[in-house]
Amino acid sequence: MHIRTFLLGITFWAVNSLMAQSVDKPNILWIVSEDNSPFLGSYGDDFATTPVLDHLAAEGVRFTNAFSPAPVCAPSRSTLITGMYPPAIGTEHMRSVYPIPDNVHFYPYYLKANGYYTSNNSKKDYNTIDQKDVWDESSPSASYKNRKAGQPFFAVFNINISHESSIHDSIPVEKLRHDPDQVPIPPYHPKTEAFKHDWAQYYDKIEEMDQRVGELLQELKDAGLDRNTIVFYYSDNGGVLGRSKRFVYDSGLRVPLIIRFPPKYAHLSPGKPGSKNDQLVTFLDFAPTLFSLTGIEIPAYYQGNAFLGPQKGTPNEYAYGFRGRMDERIDFSRTVRDKQYRYIRNYLPHKTYGQYLQYLWRAPSMKSWEAAYRAGTLNDVQKKFWETKPVEELYDVIADPHNVHNLADDPAYENEIKRFRKANRDHILEITDVGFIPEARLIEITQKAPAYTYARSGDYPLGRILKIAELASWGNKDNRSQFIAHLKDKDPVVRYWAVIGLVILKEESRPAQEYLLALKNDPDISVRIAVAEALYTIGNRQDAIAILAKALDSENLMARVQALNVVDLMGTQATPLLPKIKEVLETSKKDTEYDARLAKRIISYYE
Repeated sequence: MHIRTFLLGITFWAVNSLMAQSVDKPNILWIVSEDNSPFLGSYGDDFATTPVLDHLAAEGVRFTNAFSPAPVCAPSRSTLITGMYPPAIGTEHMRSVYPIPDNVHFYPYYLKANGYYTSNNSKKDYNTIDQKDVWDESSPSASYKNRKAGQPFFAVFNINISHESSIHDSIPVEKLRHDPDQVPIPPYHPKTEAFKHDWAQYYDKIEEMDQRVGELLQELKDAGLDRNTIVFYYSDNGGVLGRSKRFVYDSGLRVPLIIRFPPKYAHLSPGKPGSKNDQLVTFLDFAPTLFSLTGIEIPAYYQGNAFLGPQKGTPNEYAYGFRGRMDERIDFSRTVRDKQYRYIRNYLPHKTYGQYLQYLWRAPSMKSWEAAYRAGTLNDVQKKFWETKPVEELYDVIADPHNVHNLADDPAYENEIKRFRKANRDHILEITDVGFIPEARLIEITQKAPAYTYARSGDYPLGRILKIAELASWGNKDNRSQFIAHLKDKDPVVRYWAVIGLVILKEESRPAQEYLLALKNDPDISVRIAVAEALYTIGNRQDAIAILAKALDSENLMARVQALNVVDLMGTQATPLLPKIKEVLETSKKDTEYDARLAKRIISYYE
């Protein structure tokens, strides 16, 4: 071969190689397990049997401060798919379908538009209206294997083995692989036989989940794709036994996150194989990071920061979290976490942590915990779950990883409380948190516009709302006159929180009865139901029942749920409402709907 021809050939090959490298895109594989905190050997859990994930951690980077913003699946998945914080867009409440703005595309939309094959196997549960066209395939058989030759892929595999439902039916003790008498039990759980069994069974399920991860990684290797694929493993929220999933402690929000980079993409890794990274990351950061790794511009409306790749942002100072309605039970908390402390702000502190929730109570351990409480055999830490909440909670997560020693009232931590209190308030105002809107009203608002759009329309006075909601939660009778004054506010959400302030005051709100009665016909149904609760609290059962009877006829599902939450407080004193409650059960869309669950519970009091 002529030397000039040879050199031209080499030059042509080199140019093409450089071009190929410049357009080369990594494959991304997301392996998502359900309902598990970092119960892995690589995270220091010696009781766990997780050799696959421990090996993955040895090959990758283990993140020690990764968090889901929500302690339950649907809102956490809403965060992942939209890149936005659910309290900012109205998707915080469990299994809701409120709309989001038209310009907010699910993240696979951008990947697909940039040439990626997108597959989801197969859970969605996005807590909003689906955007079905963003996935090339979303089904139990969806796989990267179905892409075009040479096409980069983004693939999600969801593993439900460790889901909460895995402990609903007890496995015979002799079939358990983990010893119930040796299982580590957190200090907030009593060591009942049911708890020991449920924990052991759960560790069995973690082991099975680990094996499934191994199968997925082996499939990737067998296909020769492991050299070109960045692998993420994480859980959708913490869990799964009582006081973890659904609750804004580390046990409900902290998740394992392991990312493995093949040598080809080692330059994108924040550390060497086997290293750990303690930066604060949340699900808000996952989609931006995904785009940073794949060369896609991060949408301006995203509310998180990329923590890897060329578009990496400033590390988070705080990780924010929230608790809204959990299935049929109404609650409202916000939480802020840094590397040492977790702060929790409870806006409905008069509600106990342990509100009965049908699905949660399917676990044998929950029934045993409640029975132990009623029998008076719990210690102070274990019985807190069954009591009303403090307004503020502060935990040193390093010294107290189980979050059981509340430091909020300790003068030594006054500066920390002030710092977190401000961080929480600033964040609420920054994102225009719509969680303060009672859900019965939220339904009506979102029939006209997405909550995100409404909140920025000028019709949502969050500053006034936040002020009265904070006052309401403190339960200070010195604020009673302010609550009475705000009962006449033109905004129904302000009126609602003023009434909640009187609810929390209990007997101390009796002097406000005439002002409450003036709101019996308030144009907003959530305000009327809150009035009924306040009236019942001060002993006016007759007017409370009259208001609730009308609310139970409402076509607004969340109005019925709010009303039934109040009726449930009455126990057998709700007898005049029994025909209405039975009617709700008969006419509910399905017997697992949230109003039906509450109706069945209330009816059971009479059986």
